[in-house]
Amino acid sequence: MTLSKLLEPFQALRNKLFAKLYLAQTISLLGDAFTWVGLALLAYQFGEEKAAIILATALTLRVTAFIIFSPFAGVLADRVSRKKILYITHFIRMGIVGCLPFVTEEWQIYVLVFLMNVFNAFFSPTYRSIIPQIVEKSLYRQAIGLSAATYQLLGVLGPGLAGIMAIWLGAREIFLVDAATFVIAGILLVSLPKSALDVTQKKDDDTVAQSTWQDVLKGIRLLFSNHYVRFALLIELVSAVAGAMILVNTIVLVKGGLQLTDRDYGIIMAAFAIGATIAAFVSGAVDKSKSRRISLILGVLILGIAISFANYLNFSMLFLVWIVAGLGQSLAEIPSETLIGETVPIKEQGKVYGSHFAFSHLWWAFAYPLAGFLGTTFPDQSFLYGGIISIVLLILVVGFLRPKTKQPINTLSEN
Repeated sequence: MTLSKLLEPFQALRNKLFAKLYLAQTISLLGDAFTWVGLALLAYQFGEEKAAIILATALTLRVTAFIIFSPFAGVLADRVSRKKILYITHFIRMGIVGCLPFVTEEWQIYVLVFLMNVFNAFFSPTYRSIIPQIVEKSLYRQAIGLSAATYQLLGVLGPGLAGIMAIWLGAREIFLVDAATFVIAGILLVSLPKSALDVTQKKDDDTVAQSTWQDVLKGIRLLFSNHYVRFALLIELVSAVAGAMILVNTIVLVKGGLQLTDRDYGIIMAAFAIGATIAAFVSGAVDKSKSRRISLILGVLILGIAISFANYLNFSMLFLVWIVAGLGQSLAEIPSETLIGETVPIKEQGKVYGSHFAFSHLWWAFAYPLAGFLGTTFPDQSFLYGGIISIVLLILVVGFLRPKTKQPINTLSEN
């Protein structure tokens, strides 16, 4: 792999509007990473034996908000100012994050997490629908790759930074750092030009309510009407089962099983981010096929095998294996967004990204409780059982649900 291939995604930053949007996303994602590490440490403070259940419940509420609201968010992004959606939901989330340091009861965690992600459900599909709108087609794959790589890097490398900062400031105080990042990112969002972001479709007021459900259903239909996109979405189900094991049970494994510190937990999660980031940068070069089938199957197979050994590894080996797991996670999850961006008309992309956001997180709504159950019931074999379940699901998806026809990749239409 040449240096030019590794740096290829950065070509998208030549687009100044995307560069500003990307910077806002980067700062916001760094804050989000601090939020989830803070929640993990906060959950552990409520009791070691309850940490996995608290985290699994909070994460399940997170994806429940996505499942309920993101299809409507996608429809909204096709109708009203996308810039307004971005900055309003962003500043509301900032206020909610500012409340987290003052949590004293478990139920307060659940309420704040759900509310925060109701607004995240509107922010994220809107952001994703803007990328193909403002980036020229020749740079679209690079922009998606860079955005996905950054998401992986800061979504998981952030725990390393947060773990170190928690030592200096305390587990609760890092939420205030998160709120500060929201302020900076919010300023960038407000400065974006409205005219360049919006492709709203004007409707009479009397027809809006009636057509909302039609647009939601249209987004779902467009999402599932292409065999390749549908297969990629089903692969994300397998990836979610394995990924949830990492997000829910790594802290229990590191602090309970290996008897290590918050900083060691951050280092292990940083290893996962290293692998995920590398794969996000090179995924386009790994699989140039229209269906991305090689990347999808190889990625989730690597991920499932990697986590199967986690309960039996020392710190050094776990660090290396989590790099491999991160590679698999990115290879399995990036193709869906790229396929949607390449095949769906721009004016329909808001609703399709919203539907994808909902269905991909529906998988996590199943995976998080499963991970919590395995971590609590089988603490010494949780990753082994999670890996076996992942591999069995992969065999079923590939064996029975893979595309069987050579359907052209551009079958999605505006109608």
